[in-house]
Amino acid sequence: MHRLIAGLTTIGILASQPLTARAQADMRCLGPDERAAVEVAALRSELMVLATGCHDDDQYNAFIRKYQADLQGNEAAIGELLKRQYGRRAQVEHDRFSTEMANAESSKGLRLGGDFCDHDGLLFREVMALDSPSDLAAYAAGKDLVPATLETCPQPPAASTRRAMTRTSAKRG
Repeated sequence: MHRLIAGLTTIGILASQPLTARAQADMRCLGPDERAAVEVAALRSELMVLATGCHDDDQYNAFIRKYQADLQGNEAAIGELLKRQYGRRAQVEHDRFSTEMANAESSKGLRLGGDFCDHDGLLFREVMALDSPSDLAAYAAGKDLVPATLETCPQPPAASTRRAMTRTSAKRG
């Protein structure tokens, strides 16, 4: 029984800590504008999952209407980032990126249980109270919503893969 209580206490402490104290997505390879785009995408994903899970489409629709131009520009920036990183695989990676964000937010909702709607409902009120759309990126950055599991800096191919690709290219030449 003591182990159960200790385990639940540990889970509670970890769940209440901000993401920066636990784990954070590796975004070192991104420039400031790219990092801001990923953070705004994470905010949008969080709000979408919140609206879906809490049956609150009206607030999400109000968010989309208020920030429509900025969100469209942000989506284009994410698309460009993924094109630079993945080339022709950009659309597949964009779909993976969006799915991974939503899955991470859904998992957070499952961990919070019945408190999810109350706890994160505050996000809608805060984001709708921002003075201007230009405040959206700074607000998103302060929320640490980018899942630690999100791969924002693709790993270069392993050395053996690069050597094999070089040998294949040399044979063709």
